Amino acid sequence: MAEESSEFQNTQGLVHAPESNEREIIVRSIFDHKPTRQEIWAWYAYELCSYFVHTVLIPVVFSLIIGQIVEEPTEPLRGWSESAKGLACKINEMKLYERLTQRSVSVGNSKVSPLEWTSISWAIGLVLAAPALRSISTNLDQGQNLQVFTGAATAIGALFCLPVGFFKVTWIFPIYIAPVVAAIIVATASHTRHHGLMVRGFSGTTIQRHHFPVRRGVSSWLSLYATAAGCLGSAVIAAFVYYMLRIQDIFTGLWVVSIFSGLKWLAGIVHVFTLRPGEAITSPSPTNHFLSIFKYHHGLGSLIIVWLSSFTSMCIFTGGVLYLVGQLCLKPVFLLYFWLIYFIFPSVSLPLLQPIQLVFKANAVKMHLLGLILSLVTSGTGFQFRKENWQRHHILIFAAVQSTSAGVLHAFGRVLLMDCSPAGKEGAFAVWYSWVKMVGTCLGFAIASGAAAGNVGTSFATAFCTAAVAMVISIYANISDVGGAVAAGLVSEDGETASPITKGLDESDSMSMSMSMSKVDGNAKKQAVGEEAA
Repeated sequence: MAEESSEFQNTQGLVHAPESNEREIIVRSIFDHKPTRQEIWAWYAYELCSYFVHTVLIPVVFSLIIGQIVEEPTEPLRGWSESAKGLACKINEMKLYERLTQRSVSVGNSKVSPLEWTSISWAIGLVLAAPALRSISTNLDQGQNLQVFTGAATAIGALFCLPVGFFKVTWIFPIYIAPVVAAIIVATASHTRHHGLMVRGFSGTTIQRHHFPVRRGVSSWLSLYATAAGCLGSAVIAAFVYYMLRIQDIFTGLWVVSIFSGLKWLAGIVHVFTLRPGEAITSPSPTNHFLSIFKYHHGLGSLIIVWLSSFTSMCIFTGGVLYLVGQLCLKPVFLLYFWLIYFIFPSVSLPLLQPIQLVFKANAVKMHLLGLILSLVTSGTGFQFRKENWQRHHILIFAAVQSTSAGVLHAFGRVLLMDCSPAGKEGAFAVWYSWVKMVGTCLGFAIASGAAAGNVGTSFATAFCTAAVAMVISIYANISDVGGAVAAGLVSEDGETASPITKGLDESDSMSMSMSMSKVDGNAKKQAVGEEAA
C-alpha cells in the first residue's frame, strides 16, 4: 500500500506540474535513449577524420606550404651542412628548417617566419569565432537543425583546405586558415556535446551517487577509443606529409596533402546523420545559457586545466620536432619513425588504460593528473638534457610517453567537462571546451615556434611550468567529476529519485564493452555510498 500511495502521489505531482515541466520531461525522455552501435561508430569516425586538423594540418601542413612560398633562405655563417650544435646535416633538411624559422614573411613594417605566420592566422580564426560562440551554444542545445549546422561547418572547413596552392602568396593564408579554425571549433563542439548526450542516454539524466562509476566507465570508454582512432588518423596524414617532402616538387605535393586532408575531414560528415537535435526548451536568455559554465565551479576549473594541458601538449610537440630537425639533424626516415610512434602508440596505449582505470577506480581528475605527470616527465627530462645529443632509442621513448600524455589529456579533459555539464547545457559547455582547447593549442604552438624556435630549453621549461600549474589547480581547486556531476544535477544522493541505469547499448554491442561495464557495475556496488568527490 505504501508503494502504491507513493506512486500515486508521484503521478499526481506530474499531472499537476506546470506545462513547461511536462515538456521538459517529454523532451528528456526522447533524448535519454541509449545510443545505438551505429551512432557510436559514427562518433568514432568523426574523430578519426578530424583529430588531425589541430595536430597535423594547421601546425605542420600549412606551415610547410607557407615555407615553400617564401624566398630561398640566406645561408647561415656555419653553412648548410652543420647545425647550431655542430652536427653534420643534409643540405635539404637544413634549408627546410631555415625556411620555416627564418623571418621572411612581410607583415607591415616587420617580418615573421612561416611558423609565426601560421600562428597569427590561427589566432585570427579564434578571434573571428569568438563572437559567434553564444549563438553556436544556443543552436547546439536548442536548435532543431543541428545536422545542417554541423554539416555546413564541416563542409566549409574542408572546402578551405582545397585551394591553398592556387595562389603562391603568403598574405592569403589567413583567409584559408581562419575558416578552418572556426569550422573545427564548431564541429568539435557538436562532437563533444554528442559525447555528453550518449553518456546521458546510457546512464540516465540523474543517477544515484553509488552508480556514478558506471557513468564514469562509459564516458571514459567512449572518449579513450575515440582519441585512439583520432591519433591513427593523424598518423596517416603525417606519413603522407613525409612522403611528399621526398619528391621533387614539394609545394605541389603538400598541396595534395591539404586536398586529401580536406576530403578526409569531409568524410567525417557521416557523423551528422546520427546527431541528436537540440532540446525544444527555450532559454530565458541566450547570454545566460552561454555563460552558465561560470556558475559551476567544477566546470570552470575543468576548463582552465583543459587550456593549460592543451598548451603543454602542443608546446612539447612543436619544440621537440623543431629540435630534432634543426639541432640534432636526424635522418628524414627517423623523423618518420618519430611521427608514427607519436601518433600510433596512443592507439594502443589508450585502450589499455581503460581496464587499469577500472581496477584502480581512478576518476577523470586522477587520469588527467596522470597525463600531466607524463608531460612533466618528458618536458623536465628534455630540459635537463637539452644540451646533450639525444640517442635514437631515447627519442622514441620520448615520443611514446609524450603521445600517451597528450592522448590522456585530450580524452579525460573531455570526460571531465561533460561530467560537469547539466542536462540541456552540454552544447554551451562543449563550445567553451572546443574554443579554449584550441586557444591553448594555438598558444603552445606560437611559443614553441616563435620566441622559443631554436631553443628547445625554453619550450620545455614553459611546458613544464604550465603542466605544474595545471596539477596544482587540479589538486587544490577541489575539482572533481563526482562533485561536478552533483552540482550539475546529474547525480543525486542515495534515496532520492534517479533515472534508471541502462544496462547496455544494444544487443549487438561488442564483447569488450559488455565486460567493461560489468566490471564497473560490480565496483559500483562495492563502493561506499558516501564516496568522496576527489
